[in-house]
Amino acid sequence: MKILVIVAHPDDEVLGMGGTIKKFTKNGDKVKIVVMATGIAARRSTNFQNNTKYQINERDQKTIKKQIREIRSQSKKAAKILGVNDIEFLDFPDNEMDTVSNLKITKAIESIINKFKPSKIFTHSHADINIDHRLIYEATITATRPNSKNNVEEVYSFEIPSSTEWFFPTTFQPNVFIDISKEIQNKLKAMSAYKTELQKFPHPRSIESLEHISRRWGSVSGFLAAESFYLVRQLKN
Repeated sequence: MKILVIVAHPDDEVLGMGGTIKKFTKNGDKVKIVVMATGIAARRSTNFQNNTKYQINERDQKTIKKQIREIRSQSKKAAKILGVNDIEFLDFPDNEMDTVSNLKITKAIESIINKFKPSKIFTHSHADINIDHRLIYEATITATRPNSKNNVEEVYSFEIPSSTEWFFPTTFQPNVFIDISKEIQNKLKAMSAYKTELQKFPHPRSIESLEHISRRWGSVSGFLAAESFYLVRQLKN
């Protein structure tokens, strides 16, 4: 089975479904990860921390480009831990995908789908504070609209800790739960590869919080640990 994971930024794939990705690869499924935006550039800083200024000088721009290369290296390490060798990086602007037409984003996703031909696609939730997450969800839904040439059978969305839960007052309401009791440590190890993205507890993007979240969804679904998804569309012959 071919599984396509479409995310906005480096680390979203681990945060949203790292355990499930590992479960797929252990099962022999072919997983491709696509990271649509550069990530971190929106912070407008040279130390991986958020800066309130918008304009940046040429020297800082060069430093940020180096940071992007660094975080992509971390992505490859995390993917390897999860058993994925196929990871592709696009260059849409970080947290400014609203400056790009929906058509351009959709066409990029359509092109990847046509080449990879996945049967399942996982991507962001529409209920998310991050503009890139929402736009990628919308473009993915458009790119997978049912037609005779579309081989995508199922489309799922997932939450991103430190982003989805802050989309007040709307909440993420999953209807699919995947047992990652045997893969939870792989998820946490993969997240640890993102040295520049990890935060200290109680931040949602900390190792402790990610384990708590997995245990919480496990308690909801009867597993020791789980990841949650919303089944957006399912097509059956």
